Amino acid sequence: MCSDAAYNRTAFPTLLNQRSREAVEASSEYILLSVLHHLLEGQCNPDLRLLGCAVLAPRCEGGQARRPCRHVCEDLRKACQPAFDAIDMAWPYFLDCALYFARDEEGCYDPLEKLRGGLEAEDSLPSGLPPTFIHFDHHSYAQMVRVLRRTATRCAHIATTYSIGRSFEGKELLVIEFSGRPGQHELMEPEVKLIGNIHGNEVAGREMLIYLAQYLCSEYLLGNPRIQRLINTTRIHLLPSMNPDGYEVAAAEGAGYNGWTSGRQNAQNLDLNRNFPDLTSEYYRLAEVRGARSDHMAIPQHYWWGKVAPETKAVMKWMRTIPFVLSASLHGGDLVVSYPFDFSKHPQEEKMFSPTPDEKMFKLLARAYADVHPMMMDRSEHRCGGNFLKTGSIINGADWYSFTGGMSDFNYLHTNCFEITVELGCAKFPPREALYTLWQHNKEPLLNFVETVHRGIKGVVMDKFGKPVKNARVIVKGIRHDITTALNGDYWRLLPSGSHIIIAQAPGYSRVIKKVTIPAHMRRAGRVDFILQPLGAGPTKSLHGLRRGGPAPRDPLEDKDSDQHGELPGFQRQPPANGGKPWWWSYLSSLSQHKPRWLLKY
Repeated sequence: MCSDAAYNRTAFPTLLNQRSREAVEASSEYILLSVLHHLLEGQCNPDLRLLGCAVLAPRCEGGQARRPCRHVCEDLRKACQPAFDAIDMAWPYFLDCALYFARDEEGCYDPLEKLRGGLEAEDSLPSGLPPTFIHFDHHSYAQMVRVLRRTATRCAHIATTYSIGRSFEGKELLVIEFSGRPGQHELMEPEVKLIGNIHGNEVAGREMLIYLAQYLCSEYLLGNPRIQRLINTTRIHLLPSMNPDGYEVAAAEGAGYNGWTSGRQNAQNLDLNRNFPDLTSEYYRLAEVRGARSDHMAIPQHYWWGKVAPETKAVMKWMRTIPFVLSASLHGGDLVVSYPFDFSKHPQEEKMFSPTPDEKMFKLLARAYADVHPMMMDRSEHRCGGNFLKTGSIINGADWYSFTGGMSDFNYLHTNCFEITVELGCAKFPPREALYTLWQHNKEPLLNFVETVHRGIKGVVMDKFGKPVKNARVIVKGIRHDITTALNGDYWRLLPSGSHIIIAQAPGYSRVIKKVTIPAHMRRAGRVDFILQPLGAGPTKSLHGLRRGGPAPRDPLEDKDSDQHGELPGFQRQPPANGGKPWWWSYLSSLSQHKPRWLLKY
């Protein structure tokens, strides 16, 4: 549990008077630390765990235990107390800042120093520069984390950072989010994600998203009406590095010296953009079956028999948690925007045009990026990516080259999200002096692309009492790809201009049909609500089809006991009734002979 602390020697007895490693690992305090990440739904992790490690595995220097700093504990308690309150849990007694921690003058140490990554002093802004300054340089992992957190602090009213999980080597997969109300989904506000550095040696996307975060914050504060409108109407999530472990390998060689594949994979030697479930093959099979559903497809069981990277799993769980509408994955090695499908409908064909049912919309999304990118529009045959001049610097992925397990195909077939892939340039690890120009080329395309999430229609599906209907299907006649409503009954359907027949339906309700016309240059989604009337009494069929008996197939993304990155078994997240125990009590009290009554508030 504490193997990634900033020290490697501990002392017994601990500050809790535990006299052996076995005693520590059998304690309810240790068990709490091991599950706290899941209880708090990822908040304050791994900070709380490392703070607890400072007590359960005290730092040993010169044969004596050294105490952690009280101010670190107090700052963390202030930040994390709301997460404990949300699950009706008392602050753990062994994290009592006054009892187990020391003042600075007593020679304490910062137990979170490794998280801060040993940031260099020169990482701070040079004196005299304005706070809007963007440092156009490559950022180490520690510097990236510092910049993102510093940016979120500067713009705390519109930004926050959170982690979706950890890499194989334990680095946080840190996201910075921008919205009018950061940290929560707002009714009918579309969600967009941008992901960089899925291949560790393709670093331009990583830097573009770091710069974009700083730009959004600064321009909002400066009163830029476009940026203020965008953030106030859109929830934007930036994951600059999906593969921080691979980046470290590539960065060790440095810009200009990096090989074509050095650092491409994660620390398990897995290509993350080949590691997602192959749903495209099943889609092609179902396309021939009359009436078969070929959207929101389940992950096949055999997928879990292979190696699934923690980075891949973290992103899949993220996609399940938030109702994303639009996404882009930023790569390097060429200059083009590609869109699904990435896997050919004839597997033997290495290059074959393989469109989705939303081909027209995907081309519009790809053009939203390429058409405002100065180099993608450059007609010179000698430019990077000259092969794509005839197609306007966009291409169907499988028509370029075919591969399985890609993130874009998975987004489209498993969720409501439409994702494109952007190749930012032929240099995978561009030199420092090229970064400013890259930013100037990609700033407008990034903003223009995010703004396209407001194309099409949006609305709420509810019953006759105004109660939202979640997981209702919104169907566009002639496009064999439905989207589903979120928990609050809201939905977003990206659509090109023209007339469309829209159908809303849900189990137990009669379907509702509407005709909508989207003008050619409409830049704001039209609102189309649906009120569903209940059917008469009697059995109803699920829109997802009926299962032929037997237990439901195991889904590790939902499984409560899948692995160290998974959730906990047996949790029922319901508030205590009539003064009873909180929902987490029965699970925690069953794991240790010593029931942790100190976690109960009353």
